[in-house]
Amino acid sequence: MVQLLYIVASLHILLCPFTKVEESFNIQATHDILYHRFNLSQYDHNEFPGVVPRTFIGPVIISALSAPVVFILHLFGINKFWMQYVVRLTLALTVIASWSRFRGTLQKQFGSSFAWWFTLISVSQYHFMFYMSRPLPNIMVLPFVLLALEGWLSGKHKQFIISAGASIVIFRSELAMLFGLFLIIDLFFKKIDFMRFIKIVVPTGIGLVALTVIVDSLFWGRLLWPEAEVFWYNTILNKSSDWGTSPFLWYFYSALPRGLGPSLVLCPVGVYLDRRLVQLVAPAVVYVLLFSFLPHKELRFIIYVFPLLNTASAAVCSYVFIRRTKAPTYELLFWGICLIIVANVILSIALVLVAMSNYPGGLAITRFHKLLKNEPYVHVHISNLAAQTGVTRFTQIHDHWTYSKNESLSPEQLLQYTHLLVEAKSKYSPTIKSFTQTHVVLDSVDTFSHVAVNYKLIPPVRIKTRPAIFILERKNFRNYNRDFTHENIINVEEHEIISQEETIIEVPNLIVINDSDKSMNENDETENINEYISKDIINNSNEITEEPTKIYEEVKIDKSEIIEEVQEKPLQTR
Repeated sequence: MVQLLYIVASLHILLCPFTKVEESFNIQATHDILYHRFNLSQYDHNEFPGVVPRTFIGPVIISALSAPVVFILHLFGINKFWMQYVVRLTLALTVIASWSRFRGTLQKQFGSSFAWWFTLISVSQYHFMFYMSRPLPNIMVLPFVLLALEGWLSGKHKQFIISAGASIVIFRSELAMLFGLFLIIDLFFKKIDFMRFIKIVVPTGIGLVALTVIVDSLFWGRLLWPEAEVFWYNTILNKSSDWGTSPFLWYFYSALPRGLGPSLVLCPVGVYLDRRLVQLVAPAVVYVLLFSFLPHKELRFIIYVFPLLNTASAAVCSYVFIRRTKAPTYELLFWGICLIIVANVILSIALVLVAMSNYPGGLAITRFHKLLKNEPYVHVHISNLAAQTGVTRFTQIHDHWTYSKNESLSPEQLLQYTHLLVEAKSKYSPTIKSFTQTHVVLDSVDTFSHVAVNYKLIPPVRIKTRPAIFILERKNFRNYNRDFTHENIINVEEHEIISQEETIIEVPNLIVINDSDKSMNENDETENINEYISKDIINNSNEITEEPTKIYEEVKIDKSEIIEEVQEKPLQTR
């Protein structure tokens, strides 16, 4: 049955391979550790540090585990976008491995039927399986959380304290509430001696603090305990409220019903049928209640309690399944449970279909590479929305191209890029209008808009999308590329113009802005381009006079249909 988790987790990765802004730090850090290694100056966090610093220990572990596969795939010439699949799959495997150990302990204490239903319920729920491979701080810590729960359930106090300590000190400080409740239970029922607890927790705490301070101070370039700063910012200063707030009971009436699906209704019954589960379920409920006092709420903040609450649902399913042949009532209840599992699966499929259309940035950068796969030189600017919804360093597959996410550029400066990934609601948007004199639309990418219901259709539900990102190309890009010779690049430095805080390099028909991203006037980058274009000119000397074959359409503005542009969101890297 555990094999089902591997299959479903892999399907989630294949169907939704891209990431969002909340996952940005960990996915970028993992990329940088794999590709830049000890060259810390090239790391993404130097330019986009985020609102609060995060620990590098999670990315170090995942990159170390995935490095052998990444190395082998590179030997076969597979581009690095596929390495994002490898990294996410590696993370999912670590979660499943820890979850399997937790399940094994449940099986020993509650039986095989209980473990079978626990697996089926877990794999049928959308959010646990969907998030399992996502490089969020809450998922990076999940293997340690599950190991701690396994240690507590099996009476392995040292494993519980070390795993719980790592979860709290390194990754997520709020887990002190959850594990503190389990510790209180152990101390109250005298399952662990207080002095023995002190002898384990003191050296463990000192060692874990030293580990995160040493490792993260090295990567961040300053003395730092990341999770302490996060705790101060989010909890003490309550700055997390700047990202939105929800009502006090939001976790109970919104997050838990969505996270656990219809199987949530079985939880109270399970606790009633097997009172042993009170010690597992009660801390989970109290944790959610305590965490509700923090105004900023997200479903992923309480994902740690999903396995705990699923134990109660599994108890009901196992109880009814064993008795299904003893009375018609139990048989009827059994089929009702089957309907609940089917409802879980249907809900999961529906949410996956929505999620597939919710990463326009990732789809845009992928389509962009397909459209210009044979172009030797491209300088593309990536908009906020694209950066937030799928563009990562793993998706930037061409080393000889320049990718920019600079947020401080004026509209005039944006005009100088060869290509733009622009956020707009339609091709008649004022945003697109401002580029009509210099750029043409190559393609556009839609994103999820809403769900429409029409009972005359089968199925009666339709997922509606709307335009989100447009791929623009500079009008003279094709002609410029044919005339861009080796001598042009050599003479680039002779045309430098220094203006205020930026360096602008002038070449025929194009201006390249040297901002905080990689710049064309860097010596090592220029040498790479020289070599690449020289080879391209030699290989294509017989075709250089041919007319370009790609057809693109110029934007025509109908003033009566202009739609107001949506105010750009700030790039969040929390």
